[in-house]
Amino acid sequence: MTLKRSVRRRQKPPFAQRAKDQCRKFTAFMFSNVGIIMLVVIYTIAGSFMFIAIEGKEAMVRTEKSNKEKNLLALKLWNISCCVSNVFNESSYRNLVDREILAFQRKIVKQAQKGSGSGENPWSFPGAFLYSLTVITTIGYGNISPRTSLGKITTILYAIIGMPLFLLYLSNIGDVMAKSFKWIYAKVCLCRICPGVAKRRLLRERRKTLEMIRRQELEDLSSSSGISRSSSTKISGESTTGTNFTDVDIDVEAVIQAEPHTVIVPLTTCVMIMIGYILCGATLFSRWEAWGVLDGSYFCFISLTSIGFGDIVPGTQVLRNSKESIVEVSFILCAVYLLLGMALIAMCFNLMQEQVIHKLRSIKQGGTDEDVDISVSPGRNREDRDRNAV
Repeated sequence: MTLKRSVRRRQKPPFAQRAKDQCRKFTAFMFSNVGIIMLVVIYTIAGSFMFIAIEGKEAMVRTEKSNKEKNLLALKLWNISCCVSNVFNESSYRNLVDREILAFQRKIVKQAQKGSGSGENPWSFPGAFLYSLTVITTIGYGNISPRTSLGKITTILYAIIGMPLFLLYLSNIGDVMAKSFKWIYAKVCLCRICPGVAKRRLLRERRKTLEMIRRQELEDLSSSSGISRSSSTKISGESTTGTNFTDVDIDVEAVIQAEPHTVIVPLTTCVMIMIGYILCGATLFSRWEAWGVLDGSYFCFISLTSIGFGDIVPGTQVLRNSKESIVEVSFILCAVYLLLGMALIAMCFNLMQEQVIHKLRSIKQGGTDEDVDISVSPGRNREDRDRNAV
């Protein structure tokens, strides 16, 4: 009886223990690579709704006030045109109209200085999503900013939590993308385009191994038989020379697959990836926003490097078309471009750091950087083979 009870207890742990295990599994998943991406997206969406709830009402009040000012100006100008007795007096008419227009301009300037002179409500979901993303990425365009005290306090707290989360996203996703790109680079470039690099790495490892084998053979031959040291050296040298270049082409891909972390990506490749991504973004934004290619490249570079001057921001040209769906698509695609692009920049910096460290180590050891030099031709490998054979 007691045995059955003990078995039941082992089969069904208490609720507190099960809840603790589930929380531990959930925490481990959320801090995995997929979990971090989901966490960043959910955190940004939650921030969007939060800022809409805080800033949206006041933005609507400011928009309605601005529209009322415009309608009031139009009404005053109409009254001046139709109801003033001396409307045919040009100087008097101009003075009245100028007075009303100047008063309206002063109000617009004051609203613009406070950041609310556009007459549009910037706190739609795409605008709030882009604002939340620029807060945690430290870009901060400045075209949308909170006006209420609660909104400013919420932005501070939101950035304190979101910035470390986004840095964790860049670190993990950048590392995963770097490892994936190194594997692709090893498969495509080293094995197909420039196999001489992998061949030389494999041959260098084989030389070290065969040198140890040759020394062991010399010791065994000199101790067990009466063969002279010179003849044994000649025999072992011929055997190592014969096996030094055997099946190199077959083993190149196997070595790269076994040790993908040893592949060093050149600096030029990383720079070309970043330039290509910026040019692709410049082409897309030049079509969405009617910018030039230079302005699009400038915006992409300023955004991906988190400088964020705010002089060029997405959505300004699209807003004039009065199509809300186009505005939403533009903002969302801009957010996706920034999320993917900053992870890509982190990947390139990771690969460039490995390349620089590899260069410095080779300089410190007094050797040459043979792993990265891809200017070796098949003729040089043939010359090395002939030299070793002699």
